[in-house]
Amino acid sequence: RLLLAISMPSDLKLYYFGIRGLAEPIRMMLVDNGIPFEDITFQKGDEWQKIKPTFAFGQVPCLKEGRLEIPQSGAIIRHLARKYKLDGETEEEKVFVDFFAEGLRDIHMEYVNMIYGAYETKDQFLATVYPVEWAKIEKLLKKHENGEKFVIGDKLSYADYMLFEELDIALILSSSSLDAFPVLKAFHARFAQRDNLKAHLATRNIPVNNNGLQ
Repeated sequence: RLLLAISMPSDLKLYYFGIRGLAEPIRMMLVDNGIPFEDITFQKGDEWQKIKPTFAFGQVPCLKEGRLEIPQSGAIIRHLARKYKLDGETEEEKVFVDFFAEGLRDIHMEYVNMIYGAYETKDQFLATVYPVEWAKIEKLLKKHENGEKFVIGDKLSYADYMLFEELDIALILSSSSLDAFPVLKAFHARFAQRDNLKAHLATRNIPVNNNGLQ
């Protein structure tokens, strides 16, 4: 049985498991910008096996917009970003947003490998991987407005939602994981206060991962 987390008339239907995972930056971007969508979540197991063959790659997240079906989280968030002008204005801004987002995706994959395959190395991950990666991201963030606004300065982009989610995950792993990176820590605190996003964060009740670890 499909569980509708958000039910309102809309051509946009986002399909994913009942976790934050790869869909959460997409959800946050839609919610924060007041874009109506149906958040269709389901559990792994028999329910997933029945619906799996109906998706292009047999995987989710997947966005359906009328007759258009978009698999792959990166394709989904970039499509929505183009449609709602959240991908930068100039070519230079668009490129910066894209490679910033890809850098975050690399960090997320390192996190996923640890959380699902080597959780016993969590302390080592916090001590070695995050410090190196966050130093790179903070340096990039400071290139625009000294990191005091958004990824590309005074313009909101899809990369901001990816950054916020990754920072939030880091703080769940360890509340001190961003202490050496004040610009990133300030970004997280500031972004969490956006009106629509703040309401979403206060009411969401789903785990980060589907294995119960964090």
